[in-house]
Amino acid sequence: MKLLVLIPSYNSGAGLLTRTVQAALAEWPDVWVVIDGSSDDSAAAATELAVSQSRLRVLVLPANQGKGAAVLHGARAAQAEGFTHILSMDADGQHPADYIPRFAQRAAAHDGAAVFGMPVFGPEAPPLRIQGRKVSNSLAALETLGWGLGDSLFGMRVYPLPALLAAFASTSWARRFDFDPEIAVRLAWAGVPIIVLPTPVRYLTVSEGGVSQFRYFRDNTLLTWMHTRLGCGFLLRLPILLWRRIKGGNPLKQLVTRDASEETNPAKPEPN
Repeated sequence: MKLLVLIPSYNSGAGLLTRTVQAALAEWPDVWVVIDGSSDDSAAAATELAVSQSRLRVLVLPANQGKGAAVLHGARAAQAEGFTHILSMDADGQHPADYIPRFAQRAAAHDGAAVFGMPVFGPEAPPLRIQGRKVSNSLAALETLGWGLGDSLFGMRVYPLPALLAAFASTSWARRFDFDPEIAVRLAWAGVPIIVLPTPVRYLTVSEGGVSQFRYFRDNTLLTWMHTRLGCGFLLRLPILLWRRIKGGNPLKQLVTRDASEETNPAKPEPN
């Protein structure tokens, strides 16, 4: 396994993006940032940081295309450079960089599997966001006949690159906010084993530089359309999904660490 940490970023702010990247570099040597047409000073800050960090690469898209498009751009470039997996994490500081080795260890132990973080929310998490995601998670569970996605919206994940790029190739969507749930469902449809890893999440305050690109009406409309499309795809695939369910479903579904706070930090797999 040759793993790359990939961080898509859109107007994250120079300070927040720099802290996120530095935290990732402290845990893993190969880190790339995809600047998705940002109009703030974050691209310049990341580029400046890359001058002193030889294994940090910054890819800049000329216009905002969406999170999924940024991940796709980075994934294609990563595959061309010989990487076999990417670990995607958000630039907004919510995902814990010190969990990178845990994700990497699980991916290395199960060839061909994806590793999905399942958020463990703190008391500062907005209740509306927590409750709202239950709808999408329930629909994703139905669309995959309980393959075991954990949380369809959480963005800290390890993807095997061939499976990820095949999932992208199967749809012209999944390029914006719909990326995380649609790709999760399509990986399940393809029979990709998925490991769920409980992962703490922290919502940063405005004073800490916290930003959110979530737009309630726009993004919920996009999710509604996405689940409508996936529902049609589910009906077409129902016979094979039922057969897989009878045969046992996701072979790694039960491989879940139920209490993330009790885990010990595993040794980092040796990067290639």
